[in-house]
Amino acid sequence: MNRKIIKSINFSIFLAIGILLLYLSFKGVDFDHLVDDLKSANYFWVFISLICAIVGYVSRAIRWRLLIEPLNYKPPIKNVFFALMFGYFANFAFPRIGEITRCGALTKSDKIPMDSLIGTVIIERAIDLIVLIILLFVVFIAKIDVFGGFIKDTVFIPLFKKIVNTVDFPIFYWLIVIAILVLAFGLLYYHRKKIKRVKIIIKIRKILRGVISGVKTVTKMKSRTAFLFHTIVIWVSYFFMTYVVIFAIPATSNLTPIDGLFLLVIGGLGMAAPVQGGIGAFHWIVSSALSLYGISKAEGLVFATIQHESQAILAILLGSFSALMLFLISRRKSKNNI
Repeated sequence: MNRKIIKSINFSIFLAIGILLLYLSFKGVDFDHLVDDLKSANYFWVFISLICAIVGYVSRAIRWRLLIEPLNYKPPIKNVFFALMFGYFANFAFPRIGEITRCGALTKSDKIPMDSLIGTVIIERAIDLIVLIILLFVVFIAKIDVFGGFIKDTVFIPLFKKIVNTVDFPIFYWLIVIAILVLAFGLLYYHRKKIKRVKIIIKIRKILRGVISGVKTVTKMKSRTAFLFHTIVIWVSYFFMTYVVIFAIPATSNLTPIDGLFLLVIGGLGMAAPVQGGIGAFHWIVSSALSLYGISKAEGLVFATIQHESQAILAILLGSFSALMLFLISRRKSKNNI
């Protein structure tokens, strides 16, 4: 099948999922009342939120450059920033493709091996995942009275049931699975020399070596203090990016900083959903989270809409500008080479 057709189908599927989640989120909401609440919101706090987001983006670009430097490349900060924002922009076309897109953009503008860049992005995402888990733990401990029952009913009990069901899996089937795996590994080991000469395997091994090289940059990095500093700046910026928006509408204005931290973590999970730019998923999960505080679905959606759409517009504007700048940079370098 034509690759363009496959891409179009994938785009349509993800977009349909996002639209369905949006429909489910806004189902039964009085749109006239929603629009009135959006009009009456205090957008000064939204502006502050956008400033915090930009600080976080700049710090993230600097941190990424710190990971790239051990590869013996020193791209200009502006190029790294443009590549990063272009990646965020790409996420509105296909979910999670932004990581590959930003690596490809920087490869084109600064001739850095893409597989090595992917390794640095893996390190970035691993660090951010660790921070997210730590924040989730902090929120859970700080507000265990509020979230204890919620976590128990939606996470621990379903997980326990799945484990029990897995344990009850007949031993005969387990033996079949193990036998198949042993046979597969045995055949791979026996034919390992032939497999190594296959072109696709050679290409995969080359890519993996590049990725491993990128991952190892964290051990070679000289500016570890700077890396830690910018990691803190990124997440502090993201926290204030979320927290200050609660003052934009009366319904959320009495929430505490720890509640803002909870919304940051929950919103991060919504943005990680496999839909373009977290559309629909973010609105649903954030409005549901706010219901724990007795905030109505409609008021929760006002907050989620302001938070998501303001950040989405910023990412699209900066991403579009970055795409243009990367094009001009590549064009200028091509002319110089000629």
